[in-house]
Amino acid sequence: MKHHFSFIFKLLIILNLSVVCLCASEEDFDFFYFVQQWPGSYCDTKHSCCYPTTGKPPADFGIHGLWPNYKDGSYPSNCDPDSVFDKSQISDLLSSLQKSWPTLSCPSSEGFKFWSHEWIKHGTCAESVFDQREYFEAGLKLKEKVNLLQILKNAGIKPDDEFYKLKSIRDAIEEATGFTPGIECNVDSSHNSQLSEIYMCVDTSGTEFIKCPLLPRGRCASSVQFPKF
Repeated sequence: MKHHFSFIFKLLIILNLSVVCLCASEEDFDFFYFVQQWPGSYCDTKHSCCYPTTGKPPADFGIHGLWPNYKDGSYPSNCDPDSVFDKSQISDLLSSLQKSWPTLSCPSSEGFKFWSHEWIKHGTCAESVFDQREYFEAGLKLKEKVNLLQILKNAGIKPDDEFYKLKSIRDAIEEATGFTPGIECNVDSSHNSQLSEIYMCVDTSGTEFIKCPLLPRGRCASSVQFPKF
């Protein structure tokens, strides 16, 4: 009888630990930031930009990343030191990544260094949701859901080096998607405030856009330039 109770006690401990582990995996983070950047602004800053070895990317918003975040504004990073970026896992996504998630950093490259950085820093913190391939595929699918450039063009906001009211940009995206975006700006060498990045929030499944629990504090002027690319 003593051994019987001992066995049951050990089993309960194991089951309890399993429940704790499951709960923990579901609460790794609160939401994702899905961030897209405008290449014309990236290339128009003091930092130089280099086109990928595959050529100049499309004149479109490119994915910067899909970033797990906490509601208090902090975020997890580099969550799995044992994780190794395996380019073979995204081989069938390569053409889509080069088009929609292109690198602009120097020196010119195919993009693997950029994608490796995004996976190691951010993707590993969502391993309870995605493996490596699924992480990048999720980003591509989110971009397909929201065509930011077309949304802005439909509102008469075009990448033509002109200045547009920040509120008009925000309102156009909110009207088209139902959600208020976060907007980040950069400053070019002429001290112009430029539309740089747009943040949308995504649920912890990485599939559905949601109302942002927290928006980044964008350093933008009331009117911003939308530079050509």
